[in-house]
Amino acid sequence: MELKGTAVVTGAASGIGLAMSKRFASAGMNVVMADVEADALDKAEAEVSGMGAAVLALGTDVSDADQVAQLERSAVDRFGPVNLLCNNAGVSGSGGAIWTTTSSDWTWVLGVNLMGVVNGIRAFLPGMIAGGQPGHVVNTSSVLGLSTGGASIYSVTKHAVTRLTEGLWYDLRAAGAPIGVSVLCPGMVATRIVSAERNRPEHLRPEGSISPERERMRQATQERFLAEGMDPAEVADQVAAAVEAGRFYVLTHPDSIKPAVEARMRAILEETDPPPTFPLV
Repeated sequence: MELKGTAVVTGAASGIGLAMSKRFASAGMNVVMADVEADALDKAEAEVSGMGAAVLALGTDVSDADQVAQLERSAVDRFGPVNLLCNNAGVSGSGGAIWTTTSSDWTWVLGVNLMGVVNGIRAFLPGMIAGGQPGHVVNTSSVLGLSTGGASIYSVTKHAVTRLTEGLWYDLRAAGAPIGVSVLCPGMVATRIVSAERNRPEHLRPEGSISPERERMRQATQERFLAEGMDPAEVADQVAAAVEAGRFYVLTHPDSIKPAVEARMRAILEETDPPPTFPLV
């Protein structure tokens, strides 16, 4: 699909979402930016508007279906039909063994990472299909949505997003809709995803404080992401190229992601134990 018309990006206030917003703006698209982090969204809106793009920025909690439906109505009221939908908002959630997680952890991470994508599809696809014009959907998964390793809510949700996006690809073709689909599976990118706890709703926050050891690990991981991760602008360029080419899988670090996927699939085919965890790069 040609990059023209209107793009909607969730999680647009920072990281990959902001980079995609800038990339689509540079192509001349109208950009609808949605995020739950109000101050960061205001700053991001100013940056993208400063590029000369027509921008609509709306505070949106993607885990709330009503708010996503309102996002769709506002986007169409302002710019008309939506051509490109990027369900990108995501949170990392708490780490640790799966039996140490809480119901609040699951509610938060599932709500944003999985139901945020579901809500985006349900709100935007009917109008995109009814319009009959070429369009595209990009859902942000992760290398952890293709590979395997220690249990985490984040990884569970990202596997679900990958499978959901594959299903969407089949459904759209069965419907004869001229809408392409891509699943973005990033490796390590220089974003603040590890610090997503800053946006956790108060009513879903854990009781008590995080242990000093866990906090040190989180900070060290965040510092590593920012120091060693891929520039989000490079990811945005890869997404733009995939949309234009109609490519489904977008692997930001293919040299490390493909061996991890192969090891998991080989273990399944050979019915062996899961393979060792691949290092995140």
